Amino acid sequence: MVDDTRPAQPPPVGGEAGPVRDRTAARQGVRESEAGGIPHACEPAAEPRGARTGREASRRIVGVDVARGLALLGMMAVHILPPTTADGRMSLPWVLSAGKSAALFAVVAGVGIALSTGRHRRPEGRIRTASAASLVVRAALIGLVGLLLGSLVPIQDAALILPYYAVLFVLAIPLLRLPVRWLVTLALVIAVVVPVLSHLVRGGLPVSGGANPALGDLVQAPGRLAAELMLTGVYPALPWMAYICIGLAVGRSRLSRGLVVGFTIAGAGLAVTATALSWILLDVAGGRAELATVAMRSMSLEEYTDLLVWGAAGTLPTTSAWWLAVKSPHTTTPLDLLFTIGVAVAVLGTALALGRVAGPRLGPLAAAGRMPLTLYAAHVLLLTAPVETALPWAEYLVHVAVLFGFALTWSRWFARGPLEQLLWWATDTARRAIVGRPGPAAAEQASALHPGGR
Repeated sequence: MVDDTRPAQPPPVGGEAGPVRDRTAARQGVRESEAGGIPHACEPAAEPRGARTGREASRRIVGVDVARGLALLGMMAVHILPPTTADGRMSLPWVLSAGKSAALFAVVAGVGIALSTGRHRRPEGRIRTASAASLVVRAALIGLVGLLLGSLVPIQDAALILPYYAVLFVLAIPLLRLPVRWLVTLALVIAVVVPVLSHLVRGGLPVSGGANPALGDLVQAPGRLAAELMLTGVYPALPWMAYICIGLAVGRSRLSRGLVVGFTIAGAGLAVTATALSWILLDVAGGRAELATVAMRSMSLEEYTDLLVWGAAGTLPTTSAWWLAVKSPHTTTPLDLLFTIGVAVAVLGTALALGRVAGPRLGPLAAAGRMPLTLYAAHVLLLTAPVETALPWAEYLVHVAVLFGFALTWSRWFARGPLEQLLWWATDTARRAIVGRPGPAAAEQASALHPGGR
């Protein structure tokens, strides 16, 4: 049997590892706060700073920002708070956040891509080309930031997700024209099929280097870096495209109250179904006993227990097909992907509903969700500070107070965070170079990056 006691060395925690109104809605007079549409092309070029910030905030879908804020809270909890309770069981912050914050970030990243590329209207012609160019620029900048941080942040502190996000944004380009039904279908196919294919081919690929991807890896080991970002790393991009597809589907949908409630219920149902399937395969069909027999040939009982209880660093061994029935955090199995997709969609739906009824009272969460790249970078850098504390909850509260307080204060004067503003300028410049006029890249384009992770 596998117990649920804390491993001697818990697996390294990750980087959790993290509108627009269309013109038809504008003509129909739909309220900006509910339509979440793109900025009108005829907006004045210059406005007072305070007016511009307030107007841009009103165009955003508050629930999406709230979901990002919740994912940031979960990511910081996994990085800082202890994984176990006094009796050796998994702590509540880890139960709620380990693996789930990463999935939520990735799903909301897909939502952001949809919002920044036309929302309900799939881009065509030069608009599609401009959207693709802006995604490439965004990916390059996010990847650069991630690789630079990888040179400074040990993987023991946080497994950085930004380089993986860069790959996800590029892989999303061919999906911009797909309708919602195809995106949902593709997400389910990727979640089920790609982990199986990965299981079959990973044995011949170089193993992950045990460190965060860094800028030097581009020159010294480009092949290993590519394999790590695609298949063998903590957040392998190919199977993680399931999250992006689901997020794109949500972002392309018209988020009526009924639909929000519907996919919240569907997400919860998917999570329960994945949990039940894992239990049936491992405990009813005898998979756990078969897996233990194979695992004991190459690892200790403690290592085997760690994988089943605490999860992995992105992938599991390829010694048995029964590994694909595991649902532990960051195992990237079909059931792990389906479970975390369900949880992420349920949380996103809840956040969207809360944003409709309690938007003004969710200010700190929404403000943090508007500048995830800035807060993520600041948080992982703070983790490297040479400060030892015996009070992890105090450290956690300091991170939350400082970062969320900064976000709330900054958002009173500026529409975007510091790094988000640089990202917006670069991507909007790329868009303008192709379409020759302001495009639908405004508020949501800069903040669609949703860094996160474990």
